Amino acid sequence: MIAIGSDHGGYLLKQEVLKYLDQNNIKYKDFGTFSTESCDYPEIAQLVASKVSSGEFKRGLLFCGTGLGMSVAANKIKNIRAVCLTDSYSVKYSRLHNDANILCLGGRVVGIGLALELINIFLSTEFDLENSRHKKRLEMINILENK
Repeated sequence: MIAIGSDHGGYLLKQEVLKYLDQNNIKYKDFGTFSTESCDYPEIAQLVASKVSSGEFKRGLLFCGTGLGMSVAANKIKNIRAVCLTDSYSVKYSRLHNDANILCLGGRVVGIGLALELINIFLSTEFDLENSRHKKRLEMINILENK
């Protein structure tokens, strides 16, 4: 199950993504916002990131105007590796090599076609557990996080 959230700048893109997820029977929980009325993205980022960090949700999707604010805020939560990306190669390797667990997209910079392509890659790509160098580097990131 996926944890999903947006601020007002990402709300319309999130709504299009939710339609796609519904059509493809992909389970999710939407943590808001529920309109285009102005709201504070750090609150939504914290809520979604906390749900992913706790293990209640395997992955998360966050949407704001650029995706950047959500990414910065989500990465303040322990065990979160949120990425704001706009190309399929980077999304694939953020999962394979970095075990990224939240994808952040900008409703004002990414169209629905690209967003769905990136989301599909993000949700279908698993972390490369067999490669010891990636596990080692992830452990190094965890050490940094705990300093």
